[in-house]
Amino acid sequence: MSDSWRLACDTYQLAVTASEVESRTDPENEPYRSKYRARELLREVRALLRPREEEDDSSGRRQEETGDRQEGEEDRLLAARLGVIEYKLGVNHTETEEMSAGEEHLVKCGRILERYRLSEDCVSAYIQAQNNLGILWADRGEIIVAQTYLESAESLYFQYMKEIGKPPMDPDDHFLSEEKKLTEQERSKRFERVYTHTLYYLAQVYKHLKQDEKSAQYCHTTLQRQLEYDGYSPVEWAINAATLSQYYLAKQCYMESRHCLAAANIIFSKAEQVVSPETTKENESEQDRIEFLGQKKAEIARCWVKYCLNLLQDSRKSLEDNIGELDVDIQDELKAQRRKEEDEKERGRKKAVLFGSSDIYDSILAVEEKVDCCYPLDFKEAREVFLIGQNYVNEAKEFFQLDGHVTDHIEIIRDHSALFKVLAFFEDDYERRCKMHKRRVDMLEPMCKELNPQYYLLVCRQLQFELADTYYEMMDLKVAIGNKLDELDSHTIKKINTLAQSAIDYYEMFLDSLRSPDKKFPEKLDEDVLRPALVAKFHIARLYGKLICTDQKKQLQNMQTSLNYYLFIVEYCERYEDAIKSVETELELSKEMVALLPTRMERLRARLTSF
Repeated sequence: MSDSWRLACDTYQLAVTASEVESRTDPENEPYRSKYRARELLREVRALLRPREEEDDSSGRRQEETGDRQEGEEDRLLAARLGVIEYKLGVNHTETEEMSAGEEHLVKCGRILERYRLSEDCVSAYIQAQNNLGILWADRGEIIVAQTYLESAESLYFQYMKEIGKPPMDPDDHFLSEEKKLTEQERSKRFERVYTHTLYYLAQVYKHLKQDEKSAQYCHTTLQRQLEYDGYSPVEWAINAATLSQYYLAKQCYMESRHCLAAANIIFSKAEQVVSPETTKENESEQDRIEFLGQKKAEIARCWVKYCLNLLQDSRKSLEDNIGELDVDIQDELKAQRRKEEDEKERGRKKAVLFGSSDIYDSILAVEEKVDCCYPLDFKEAREVFLIGQNYVNEAKEFFQLDGHVTDHIEIIRDHSALFKVLAFFEDDYERRCKMHKRRVDMLEPMCKELNPQYYLLVCRQLQFELADTYYEMMDLKVAIGNKLDELDSHTIKKINTLAQSAIDYYEMFLDSLRSPDKKFPEKLDEDVLRPALVAKFHIARLYGKLICTDQKKQLQNMQTSLNYYLFIVEYCERYEDAIKSVETELELSKEMVALLPTRMERLRARLTSF
């Protein structure tokens, strides 16, 4: 090893140390001090590699000028080393937020290595330069340009593996002595990690391009490869797996969604057991680390809540009849169908894309076995899913508390309420069903009263509407219970009326929130509140019709109020025909009631005047 080459290698190692180690302790007022030092050292290496400035970026151009002369090994090695330096300078500039300079060096790296990109000396550095150019252009919002660079990197990986296949040199290997160079096994692992990064960035690019299925495929492959080549941080991996589960959830692929969530649990547990650079930043206290892990654990728990809720809701859709009640015939049919398919369940599992090697798969399977991925078909099965969802609700609330995380906390509580709502569908005892809805009221009502609409208007509206719907359902259940009695007793009548009035009050609160500061109701409703507002009007109209009243004058008053609300819907849709498609069913029923109620009211008036 010549003195010049030894100096180049030593200087390169100093640059790596400055950039990757010393930079962690840079002072706040000089955050890039070590990065700048690394940059100067890399420039010194480049000068040692290319002593004569008039020489071009690589030996490649010189060889083009001499025709078809065979490329020499020395020329290729020089190009590879210069390419690595340009790549490192490109990364250095982007890390110090000098994007244009970073792009210039990365492009230069590609130009230097272009003719040698399929050689084991150059392929890894070339792909990494393409990856970084992809990231750089994605950060600029130029997603198509980013896609071009990343797909080029992907294509080169496949071409190299097909034509060469030998583990290539890692960029750092070029500046190490023979005894310090990486083993073939380590080279292979590092190269595969480089390609995994390509897939990771492509997954994000395809997501930006709204190619969701392709994005999910790339994300799943990335996660699988990260496990295989041990190139991941447990927290980030777990969050990405939990996020991917929500894509499968939207596609109703419950087996895949559950598998992602189970894997997220297992991998996340590794982060809780060990202190890693990812969770222990410089000058970070143990309390900060605990809070960071608590937040990520709660985020995964929320994904589990969505899984349980969606599974129950989709099951409900498959079982309900045309009035929203459980259809026993469909239930029996689906149970018989499931028994036939039990033996195919394991075959379905094998078709699913699975994570991990045998050392963690058993742990993942143990988590999966605690919750089914098939639709629950009766109350017992639904309750099992509900209880798991409820456990994760409690886990999520440990971090996302009302004090400090208002919006997140309320969304979790609303999911909890939705779990009770869908569980009630499977319950055939009306009294018990009513108690489940009462649990919903008990968790939603305090928040609705506590929140200031001035700051949380949208959230308040959501809570008001949900509380109104809940009281409405409870009233319907009490009416159904009363209908089974020979005669309605005063207690039942009072309960029905109280529930109906509570529903009316919350619907009115919601409608009042739409009024202008001078208390006027909008002439034309905004698109986002059009259907909720008209449905609220419709429900209030029906509720006034359901109030049980012995005083016939009061009854007539209620009928007039009911008619007024029905008329509002009909007249609004006459004025704004584009609203019709939002409330077709409600409008049809409103028209019927507008035609019927005046006649009923006349009869009641006639009876009143006859006394």
